[in-house]
Amino acid sequence: MPATPVSAPNVAHRSTDPDHVEALHRIVMQSLDDDQAVDTISIPLAGKSSIADYMVIASGRSTRQVASMASKLAEKVKRKTGRSARIEGLPTADWVLIDAGDVIVHLFRPEVRTFYNLERMWSFGDAPAAPAPDGAPVPASSLAPESVAAPAAGNA
Repeated sequence: MPATPVSAPNVAHRSTDPDHVEALHRIVMQSLDDDQAVDTISIPLAGKSSIADYMVIASGRSTRQVASMASKLAEKVKRKTGRSARIEGLPTADWVLIDAGDVIVHLFRPEVRTFYNLERMWSFGDAPAAPAPDGAPVPASSLAPESVAAPAAGNA
């Protein structure tokens, strides 16, 4: 009996059409701009990762603004593309992930964004460090983990 393909229930749709990818990216960026997102950056992932073509990172001034931006963005994506975006983290709204398939969006409260510093992790050297909650850049040296003591001789 031939196997029938089964679609994964919680996987967002990915497009093979570059025009659709760019249109979705414009929808995301415009929605965040309309909702007054703070320090919005877009990291191109095409050719660097297979998870998405763009990762967008932005901050809201409060959990209420982060939740509102996430909900409005998901509604706009659905209305303009006909595709549903997956949302994670909405109940607490400290860090909300919106997976729209070709574009992944991370919305943070400023303190949480600074702590996780996804810009540095995903930028491949192309993006600055995450802004500090007061708007000043965070020095990269302050984000490095503390050195770990070497094991004592004989315990290796």
